[in-house]
Amino acid sequence: MIPPLDKPHHGSKVALFLGRKLLSIQRDDDPSISYPGLWDLPGGGREHDETPFETLAREVEEEIGLILPMGAVLWEKAFLSDHSSERWHAFYVAQMGAEAEADIRLGDEGQGWTLYEVEAFLALPDRVPLFDRRLGAWLTETGGLP
Repeated sequence: MIPPLDKPHHGSKVALFLGRKLLSIQRDDDPSISYPGLWDLPGGGREHDETPFETLAREVEEEIGLILPMGAVLWEKAFLSDHSSERWHAFYVAQMGAEAEADIRLGDEGQGWTLYEVEAFLALPDRVPLFDRRLGAWLTETGGLP
């Protein structure tokens, strides 16, 4: 991934498929955070000098207890933040086996998790809106899961 700016990434997110289902986490219902209570994808903000993938792997483990191997990544792209032209975010699409569902353990953030067909996730009225563009780019460039 080549960053679009000469600045460190701000964070990383992943459309993580377990088998053919997309994992989503419902954000905490806390008005002090962005998108409270909406359905989100795993990931979060960069800490220290982490690479985009290190950020992602740490966040996935903290949020849902899964160890995300680099070999699970199918696609990656850098996106400018929807809120600032000074920041960029890494977006990944990754796939693990459906059996990984048994290992999910919700961390300290989030109200719950569920698995969706990608079309059902995109149709949710109560999800984080920025994934239209990010998942749309992946679907357009690749046609979806192999």
